[in-house]
Amino acid sequence: MVLNVLRCYMDVVPSKPEIHLNGEIVPAFDAVIPRIGASVTFYGTAVLRQFEMMGAFPLNESVAISRSRDKLRSLQLLSRKGVGLPSTGFAHDPDDIPDLIKMVGGAPLVIKLLEGTQGIGVVLAETKKAAESVIEAFMGLKANIMVQEYIKEAGGADIRCLVVGEKVVAAMKRQALPGEFRSNLHRGGSASLVKITPGERATAINAAKIMGLNVAGVDLLRSERGPLVMEVNSSPGLEGIENASGKDVAGLIIDFIEKKGKPHNTRTRGKG
Repeated sequence: MVLNVLRCYMDVVPSKPEIHLNGEIVPAFDAVIPRIGASVTFYGTAVLRQFEMMGAFPLNESVAISRSRDKLRSLQLLSRKGVGLPSTGFAHDPDDIPDLIKMVGGAPLVIKLLEGTQGIGVVLAETKKAAESVIEAFMGLKANIMVQEYIKEAGGADIRCLVVGEKVVAAMKRQALPGEFRSNLHRGGSASLVKITPGERATAINAAKIMGLNVAGVDLLRSERGPLVMEVNSSPGLEGIENASGKDVAGLIIDFIEKKGKPHNTRTRGKG
C-alpha cells in the first residue's frame, strides 16, 4: 500500500495506538518504507513514529531521519566520529561574517540554506565581497545557513554512494553542467557509473551507520585529503543511480527488509 503521509492522522493512546486514513483504521503492517519529503519532515516522522509504536519495522527509523535532515547536526555528529568533511562554519550575528569566511579558508566558498534540498539554496560565492553580501542577505531574511570551503579539485563532481544494510550496493558520479558547480540531477547534472575506492566505500558505510540509517544516499567529494562527506540523505532517489549502475536498488532494499525486518513490539500489533 502507498499512503499519503499528510492524510494519515493518529490516535496516540498507550493501549492500542492507531493510524487513520479517510475515516478508516490503517491495518498494522510488518514493515514500512518511509519516503518523506524534506518539507514534511516533522509531520512525516510523527506518522512514522506511530507506525513504530504499532510494531512495524521501519526501513529507516524516525529518529535517524530527523537526525540526517538537520544538516548542521548531522555534520556535527560525523565530525565527532572523525569522518572527513569540508571545513564548515555556522554563525548567527552579521558582525561575525568576516571571521566566519576566514574560518573556512576564504573565498571562493559555498553558502547553504540548512533547509534546502536538491541544490536549491546553495550558492557559490567567488569573492570575499560576494560572500559577505550573500551571507548578510540570508541573515537579514532570518534564514539558517552554513558556509563551507569550496573543494576546487572536485571539479563540480561528487560521488553518490547508495548504502543498504552497511553495504554500498551502487555508486554513481554526478557531474555538474559547464558553468554550474551543483551536480544534482535536478539541476541538470549528468550521472555515470564510477568505481569507488576502498576509502570511499568505508566512509560512506561509516557515515550511514553514524546517522543510524539502514538505507542512505551518501554524497562524497574527492579531495586532496581523501573523501569528504557532503550530505547523508535518508530518502535517496533511485532512478538516477539505477540507470547509471544497472543495479536493481529497489529490489535490494526489499531483500534487506525481508532478511532484517523484525516487528518492534508484537504485543501492540493488531491483525492485518
